Amino acid sequence: MLIDRCAQALSAAQRLVDALCVALREQLTRADPDPGIALQLEQARAHGLAWAATYQRGLAEMLDWARRLQRESRLGELESDLLGAAFAEYCAQLAQGLPMSQGEIFRARTLDAPAAARFAADASVTELCASGFDGPVRIRIAAAIARGASTRSFGDPAYDDPALAEVREQFARWADDHAGAAHRWHLANALIPDAVVAELGSLGVFGLTLPEQWGGAGMGKSAMCVVTEELSRGYIGLGSLGTRSEIAAELIRANGTEAQKARWLPGIASGAVLPSAAFTEPDVGSDLASIRTRAELVADAAPAHWRVHGAKTWTTHGARSDLMTLLVRTEPAETGHRGLSMFLAAKPRGTDAAPFPAAGMQGTEIEVLGYRGMKEYEIAFDGFRMPPDALLGGVRGQGFRQLMQTFESARIQTAARAVGVAQNAFELGLGYALSRKQFGQQLIAFARVADKLAWMAVETMIARQLTLYAAREKDGGRRCDLEAGMAKLLAARVAWANADCAVQIHGGNGYALEYPVSRVLVDARILSVFEGAAEIQANIVARALLERG
Repeated sequence: MLIDRCAQALSAAQRLVDALCVALREQLTRADPDPGIALQLEQARAHGLAWAATYQRGLAEMLDWARRLQRESRLGELESDLLGAAFAEYCAQLAQGLPMSQGEIFRARTLDAPAAARFAADASVTELCASGFDGPVRIRIAAAIARGASTRSFGDPAYDDPALAEVREQFARWADDHAGAAHRWHLANALIPDAVVAELGSLGVFGLTLPEQWGGAGMGKSAMCVVTEELSRGYIGLGSLGTRSEIAAELIRANGTEAQKARWLPGIASGAVLPSAAFTEPDVGSDLASIRTRAELVADAAPAHWRVHGAKTWTTHGARSDLMTLLVRTEPAETGHRGLSMFLAAKPRGTDAAPFPAAGMQGTEIEVLGYRGMKEYEIAFDGFRMPPDALLGGVRGQGFRQLMQTFESARIQTAARAVGVAQNAFELGLGYALSRKQFGQQLIAFARVADKLAWMAVETMIARQLTLYAAREKDGGRRCDLEAGMAKLLAARVAWANADCAVQIHGGNGYALEYPVSRVLVDARILSVFEGAAEIQANIVARALLERG
């Protein structure tokens, strides 16, 4: 039985990952006495371990997905084929070579050759690799997704809460209604219209996970994933509008004073207050400990206030926002993370004529390939003022710790955005393959096109199930930095791979601006860069694996 074979292969994959962990620890010990230096020297193999463990976790969630469906008598032929294909291809890559990026292949034998050989020789792995994604399976998957194109029936997601299916349907319709306009916003490099933002606010998008006492819907991260995926399937900008609200609300709810919660949370939940996040600096990417923008408390003035000097970059939605979550250095004598503080910096909403009307603040738009609709800015602060109560929680030097508390949710949300983009690319490729004819046949009749679409469907489901797993862990109150990192790492790669394949299916038309797939390609590319680059995610996953033993 397929599920039994997959379970056996999953156990073999777990044994392989465990052996690789042991081997990496031994290699790090030999590399350098300093663990940080050792991990940097062995970065390629450490990141290979992270990817191998991500594959194993992705397969575990696919197996759990299939078992849930089976218990409810909903495991159909398509779902069974998706399961077998996932195990066949990921096991083959674990055994022979796993692509960390287009030009970087991790081979498990470079860490532990005997363990890699045992895995490759496992009977269940061998059987699945031989038949799980062979020609007949690929044809069946392609035929099934072609039949489901009109109803977007590409495999039952097996949500753990029946209400999530209703949420998905509601936001799927909304996203479909706005997809045509979204492409026009992209081509014009225009902000998503205020009326659309207000409509999303009325639908509860910005307060989805906030408790009802603050005007939110009180739903979990699983619901946030479903909503984000569907909005991002329509347009990544729509799915990303809620990102800054999610980060700001979580920062304030976990760390704010009661006055700060009362002032900001209801407005964030309704969409009346649009936040932006100002963390990154021109010479500081992921290394937040090196932040130099500073805030100084001027206590001898009337009234007392903070003054900010420095610069931030890649501030999404910076001009139109009403509130900045601003990470700056307040303790100049402290180096690294300990000198950083988080502020809730109120600012006037900008306009096209005056994007940054606040005194002591100037901004310049960063023109970008994709991920438009909110716009990116570099912002210079020269004496920008904030009142004393803008300090988050009223506590200095806690900014980095406070921000770290939001990373799990932010990465889960970003993974959901990536799944939505991956699904969008898949659907665009499928639609074109069904409507376009060459040599008297539909494009989908050609094996190389059908094979691409079949694998896009498989890997999108893997990314979806891994992301929902991370969300369930978060909803359960369990630490999930590892799971969130894995979800973001894999989903971002799947989005880019799907977009690239969808453009290939379109041929020359995929390179034309009029076709939405050209937008999806440039939108997908950012997902493995922002909210923690793929290399940062792999490092986080590797460290967590080594720590957890």
